[in-house]
Amino acid sequence: MVSYLVLEMHQAIPVAAMHVTDWIGAAFVLTLLGAFMADAYLGRFKTIIVFSCIYAVGMILLTLSASLDGLRPLPCMAKPCQKASNLQNAFLSIALALIALGTGGIKPCISSFGADQFDEADKKEVKKKYAFFNWFFFAINMGALLGITVLVYVQVKKGWVWGFGIPTGAMIISIVVLLCGIKYYRFQKPMGSPFTRFMQVMVASVRNHLRGVEVGCETLLFEVQTEESDIKGARKLARTSQYRFWDKAAVIADRESIPTTNRWHLCTVTQVEEFKSFLRVLPVWASTIALSISFAQLSTFFISQATIMDRQLGHSFKVPPGSVPIFSAINALFLVPLYEKLIVPALRRCTGHYRGITSLQRMGVGLFLSIFAMASAAWVERRRRERSPAPLSMSFFWLFPQFFLVGGAEVFTYVGQLEFFYDEATDGTRSISSAVFLSEIGIGSWLSTVLVKIVEGVTGGTEKGWLRDDLNQSKLDYFYWVLTLINVVNFFVYVVVARNYKGKKAAGVSVSDESMVELGDPHPELRGSS
Repeated sequence: MVSYLVLEMHQAIPVAAMHVTDWIGAAFVLTLLGAFMADAYLGRFKTIIVFSCIYAVGMILLTLSASLDGLRPLPCMAKPCQKASNLQNAFLSIALALIALGTGGIKPCISSFGADQFDEADKKEVKKKYAFFNWFFFAINMGALLGITVLVYVQVKKGWVWGFGIPTGAMIISIVVLLCGIKYYRFQKPMGSPFTRFMQVMVASVRNHLRGVEVGCETLLFEVQTEESDIKGARKLARTSQYRFWDKAAVIADRESIPTTNRWHLCTVTQVEEFKSFLRVLPVWASTIALSISFAQLSTFFISQATIMDRQLGHSFKVPPGSVPIFSAINALFLVPLYEKLIVPALRRCTGHYRGITSLQRMGVGLFLSIFAMASAAWVERRRRERSPAPLSMSFFWLFPQFFLVGGAEVFTYVGQLEFFYDEATDGTRSISSAVFLSEIGIGSWLSTVLVKIVEGVTGGTEKGWLRDDLNQSKLDYFYWVLTLINVVNFFVYVVVARNYKGKKAAGVSVSDESMVELGDPHPELRGSS
């Protein structure tokens, strides 16, 4: 997309890079909206279908932008190039906005919907579920590999119309294929808005706190007397001792007049625990955002580097800049089967853990690799810049280490996050939990934009600073060293967070409902809440 903005819409490289990261950021932050729609109203499958259609419309408009001369500026024959008009920019912005919105609806639901097809009560299917996350990521990278090789080659040879038109057709076909399997799927019904339930817990907790309510050893907590919880379609959750303040939302202050239907006054233990489960993952989420800043460079400055390097293979073939990320995709395609078939069994024998290492450990490996990825990028860019007076003085194969290491970091971290956020989510928050994980990619993209603007402002702008329109005159390696330092600090922060994390199975769980009063029990027994 950076190439399209620079070559067709005549934007400067730093400006195009910021626009792309802003767009990617919006797409992933919008996953929160898609997850809300899935959990509250539509369910995961319907959300995927609806937002896939929105995505397809956006792709159609993007293809029109590339095909109609009036929707982009005239070809640049001499500098300064003609800028795109407001109408041209607006049309392109609408197309990209619809694609971002469609992405926001699809992303948080597709992996969760796939995992829903496995029965958690069946041990064999549980193992297959974790393998699914690896192969799901493998499929994503297989699609990316085709996109950055075959599709980019078609775009270079046939033009942007074909480059955008083929994925548009593929998207429409994928919707039809997904609909054809409808009778074979397992569906989870929407369980209402988790955000509303979270707000109810906060309001009820603060209300009771202001009334002087305390949670002690003889405090009664409220739960419904049904097999399932008060949250439609969700199982009950046992009380945990972590984040005790929020237990005040379920405290029965007056046993004679229990407001059992008004959740803004009295919440169930399950509702409180659902909120606690969401709070527990936030520190892990926050301590992995920095990695997404490094990921953002894959589609921006890494591509810009490749553009001015020697990409010649043989006498007649020149690798398109957009195909250079093949190094990252190949790593994922190679590492996922290797990890699943060889590394996991070997680690399982050493650690005894059914996945070899925990999801948190897997994410830590990815964060550690990201440090060396950006250090490698800085070293290679400095070497390239020192030789820059000679045109195309370095082969693009020098970019292999940074792409390969970022790809490795993504394999470990991304799949680890898929496993972690799905496992730690409750029945009613699976989509929103996936969206929280995905939103960090969007926030990381935005932070990348902010960081670029800060660096530009501090170092002298696009004319004299580190990041100029001409990379040969820039000091992009300095920017990469800044990212390396951020990754180092982030890694140690993550280690502290991970070591202190208490998951659903280690948060001081009271397995029985000894502290709960269930609706319909006329003489509840007073028992300790522990």
